[in-house]
Amino acid sequence: MFQNNREGLFLALPAAVFTGLLFLLPVGFLLAEAFKVEGSWSLQGYIDFALKPLNQTVFLRTLKLGFFVALLSAIIGYLCAFCIINLNDKSRGRVFGLVILPLMISPVARTYAWIVILGRTGIVNDALIGMGLLDTPIRILFTETAVFIGLLQLFLPLMIISLVSAMENLPKDVIAAARVLGANWFQVFTKVILPLTKDGLVMGGTLVFTGCLTAYITPAILGGSKVLMLETLLYQRVNVANDFISAGIIATILIVMSFSANQLLKRIASARQ
Repeated sequence: MFQNNREGLFLALPAAVFTGLLFLLPVGFLLAEAFKVEGSWSLQGYIDFALKPLNQTVFLRTLKLGFFVALLSAIIGYLCAFCIINLNDKSRGRVFGLVILPLMISPVARTYAWIVILGRTGIVNDALIGMGLLDTPIRILFTETAVFIGLLQLFLPLMIISLVSAMENLPKDVIAAARVLGANWFQVFTKVILPLTKDGLVMGGTLVFTGCLTAYITPAILGGSKVLMLETLLYQRVNVANDFISAGIIATILIVMSFSANQLLKRIASARQ
């Protein structure tokens, strides 16, 4: 057994060295810069960052969009996963392929497609005007709504995949047994499905939430400069203002938020046991 452990460590050593040199070390240098103020170690940079109204607005917007995208993804994901696992094998493969298909398309192309749909002369406005619900086009692009829709479409497949994998491991008779014992569908979901698929929910929720925190293309295209999020603010600080200290602060906040979200989901899942 000791020999197997040594062999495993030896095989993992190249990957660990590669990760340390090309990822952990550069990120460590970037984050360390955020704790330096005029050559000395200090938290003053974080205090100054937190006191600025713009930074507060961007932080709360990022947190809000990430939370609601993850929440709606979980609701839609459970509905889709339940339908998929109840299909026959042939149909399940086809539908699951359609779920995965958007992941094979560039996020840039997927995001630009929303401009055609949500623009003032796009499909949505044309349809609303055609039905007589509007007299003039409304502005959907460069709003939080547009960013929310884009992020939801971008990361929803990750939630569905995670929940399908979890629900495929459900015993085939537990739902039927709960229904026979008199449970309604809400009770079946909260007492049976949710506890038994919590690992898939934690994984999907982490992927979606952290994806929303770190996505740049979708907020930049659909939100522009009017709907800043932490990742677009980070880009501005580096490429426009050349402010690497603020960039390091934002990067630290994003890492802490991602890690905290994963730990919170794990604690919530454990509390339901």
